[in-house]
Amino acid sequence: MHLSTFGWTSLFERDIAALRDQGLQFGRVNRESRGIYNLYTQRGEQPAQLSGRLRHRAADRCDLPAVGDWVAFRETDNTCVIQAVLPRRSKFSRKTAGRATEEQIVAANVDKVLLLTGLDNDYNLRRIERYLAIAWDSGAQPVVVLNKTDLCEDVPARITEARAVAIGAAVYAISTLVGAGLEQLDCEFMPGQTVALLGSSGVGKTTLINRLLGEEMLPTRPVRSGDDRGRHATTARRLLLLPSGALVMDTPGLRELQIWESDEGLGRTFDEIETLAAACAFSDCTHRSEPRCAVRAAVEEGRLSQERLENFRKLQREMHYLALRRDRCARLAEKQHWKKIAQSMRDFDKRK
Repeated sequence: MHLSTFGWTSLFERDIAALRDQGLQFGRVNRESRGIYNLYTQRGEQPAQLSGRLRHRAADRCDLPAVGDWVAFRETDNTCVIQAVLPRRSKFSRKTAGRATEEQIVAANVDKVLLLTGLDNDYNLRRIERYLAIAWDSGAQPVVVLNKTDLCEDVPARITEARAVAIGAAVYAISTLVGAGLEQLDCEFMPGQTVALLGSSGVGKTTLINRLLGEEMLPTRPVRSGDDRGRHATTARRLLLLPSGALVMDTPGLRELQIWESDEGLGRTFDEIETLAAACAFSDCTHRSEPRCAVRAAVEEGRLSQERLENFRKLQREMHYLALRRDRCARLAEKQHWKKIAQSMRDFDKRK
């Protein structure tokens, strides 16, 4: 099979000359579980594992292959040994869940990110804004999909609300359960393109993929009746080839989505706030108590919702806090690095 079937483009050719001279082959990660990988290659699907050199030289987890990554490998005894990860054209990252200040790559080398939200108790405009901020920063094109129209009494109103916050992104309303409106998505799944589906558990990602596949290939589970929250049907990321020729990435439901880096994404998601801020009397206006604030004036006049402004401030605070945490972690790592060097020098002097 030709690698273009799995999303290979001429853009990757610039990065592989030296690797090709080493006799390496290339493939795309379609599944990963506990360090065991599966690749799409010219020979079809093949199992793979990391080389010891790549494993040990990786500074952190995000330097290791993620689902969607293109890798260079050497075939040994019917196993592909991954030697290098090709530069990513796009990546959807978040801060790892919990207290650790680490990056987790949710999807790599995707062209579009379909942000699914349910029109039941899952519906939340502020969460859509958060997803959009991270999606815009990934380098992929975000698309908002409102699922479960069969459970919503006023679908046009929800579409209008979503379009008001999803500036520059297409918005679709569908029902994966009954198959309504799915034909609208045909233009988002073009041959050779990679589309990642992201959203909460129970939002309908796996059901949508089964519809796109034309068969019940992936297991689904019902949502809880009390709060419409889902039970994980997908437990690992995987990349699937659709009959249309597009590739779709299924991901586990996101219980939390914390920002990693989103300076550009925040500006694009809240573009109208950035535009209004340019007219404020002070260039460093916080839009709280300063006089002649154009942003607060827009809120008072009903041109901007207070909730949207508060969410903008909240995401800004998260970014600032994370930047401080990352800086502190970097300084601690640097300190530990030099302590190890100093200890090595002392040990060397003792042996002389």
